[in-house]
Amino acid sequence: MRALRAAFEDFGRMLFFAVETVAWAFRPPFRLELVLAQMAFIGAGSAFIVGVTGTFAGMVFGLQMNYAMKQFAAEGYVGGSTAFALSRELSPVFTALMVTGRAGSAIATELGTMRVTEQLDAMESMAVSPIQYLVVPRVIASIAMFPVLTMLFDALGYAGAYLMGIYVAGIPEGPFIAHTREFVGLDDIFHGLWKAVVFGAIVSVITTWRGYSASGGARGVGEGTTRAVVASSIAILVADYAATVIFVGT
Repeated sequence: MRALRAAFEDFGRMLFFAVETVAWAFRPPFRLELVLAQMAFIGAGSAFIVGVTGTFAGMVFGLQMNYAMKQFAAEGYVGGSTAFALSRELSPVFTALMVTGRAGSAIATELGTMRVTEQLDAMESMAVSPIQYLVVPRVIASIAMFPVLTMLFDALGYAGAYLMGIYVAGIPEGPFIAHTREFVGLDDIFHGLWKAVVFGAIVSVITTWRGYSASGGARGVGEGTTRAVVASSIAILVADYAATVIFVGT
């Protein structure tokens, strides 16, 4: 019972932290250079791992779909099925998980180290809000870059499926592309991008909060980073399910 109460109290403090972050986002000074630096770290820095993951996820999914569709002599539908799954589910979820492991853990560790070494306290003593200076740029950058990385995952994932489908499985190129145009529309792509925006907000808030509230020296920073990655990964899957249930068919 005590652990459950502590968990709810921690969740409540994180919600207040998120509300405070939103409030500070609309107060000057607006430090655009900090946002751009975080966009480079989260976006450009994660492009390679997202691209590699997307390529091989598309290749594997394309081969699996080819095996399934071959049972019904419908190999031409591999392209459309793969693109549909990538745009709505695989791309936003896999992208969020990969960025959480790379950038999210780094964010939690950096802020946690600043907390236990009293750098955040020093900023407050100089009348500089750590939330405005450190948290807001990371949240804004995450919300902006998650959809961009998701589009990269979409493109490379479909390219991987195309290579496997056309050059390995021997599917005719015409039906492969035609059924992709038939199955996937802009609404499917935007469905995945909206999920990416939500995931970016969730991951950035959880990871910055875990770092911001860290305590107990180096051990506390490590535990906070671990909790940040685990909580973010679970929250991504829960949010994905909720968004799918709410917006299914849209």
